Amino acid sequence: MRWLIVVIAAVFEVGWVIGLKHAETPGQWIMTMVCIGVSFYLLVAAGKNLPVGTAYAVFAGLGTVGTVVSGMVFFQEPVDGLKLLFIGILLLGVIGLKLAEDRMETGDN
Repeated sequence: MRWLIVVIAAVFEVGWVIGLKHAETPGQWIMTMVCIGVSFYLLVAAGKNLPVGTAYAVFAGLGTVGTVVSGMVFFQEPVDGLKLLFIGILLLGVIGLKLAEDRMETGDN
């Protein structure tokens, strides 16, 4: 459940990053500000129960992947094989951090 909060925060991060680029109306700017507030509130809340460095790395990594993929899917940004390769590497790093954190929590050093 603690990590789910980080994932939800990352989803809101994708929302505000897209909003910063594409918002044009006052309503869209308000939604962008709401996404900023929610994403950082959830990240701070998660940081109270998780190692903050790992939580932030997962948050930023998932947000980056979500933003790049959203750009390709919804805004016709070019799909580039090299970009996809590095997204995969980034996801492997995020998964690795999570697995390392789980290992530390169970005491399997």
